[in-house]
Amino acid sequence: MTETTGPRGDSTRARLLEAAVAAFAEKGFNGTTTRDIAGAAGMSPAAVYVHHRSKEELLYLISRSGHDETLELIRKAAASSSDPAIALRTVIHDFAVHHARGHTGARIVNYELNSLSPEHLTEIRAIRQQIDQAMRDLVRRGIEEGVFDTPDARMASTALLSLGIDIARWYRDEGDWSPEDIATAYADMALRIVGAG
Repeated sequence: MTETTGPRGDSTRARLLEAAVAAFAEKGFNGTTTRDIAGAAGMSPAAVYVHHRSKEELLYLISRSGHDETLELIRKAAASSSDPAIALRTVIHDFAVHHARGHTGARIVNYELNSLSPEHLTEIRAIRQQIDQAMRDLVRRGIEEGVFDTPDARMASTALLSLGIDIARWYRDEGDWSPEDIATAYADMALRIVGAG
């Protein structure tokens, strides 16, 4: 087993990803150098290139992981109840908690998209479309079953997703509201957005 493919290599890659999240959060993607990332991981700058092709690849891996987690979270929560109102409450609750607890990474995932290569951006946009579709399907299900009363499922879905995504922009651990406080309030708001009776 070589250092780049064994458990030690996996551990080093994970440290570099964690360091990249911290560096991108502090300086933005364009303001961050590979030296910043390596320094945050306690390694030499050459270590970045031993384990990753580029700084952009690190951003892609962070973005891909974040989007995959979000898609899985929404699909699982949407399938958690046959009642669309209960399912939507669960989706928004879990989505809000996820974005608050992981606000640093979520900020990078949602606001550094334009720094991805065209190929990677296309891939991430496809996952984002699946996320949008999963939310829209849930809202449409509620409309079809007479549980939600909203004239435009797509507009409502966009508003619902924006609630959670924007948490990453403003949430701070030392703030007045816990992730659970936000999640509970947002779940209530979500039901009003879709006109749940």
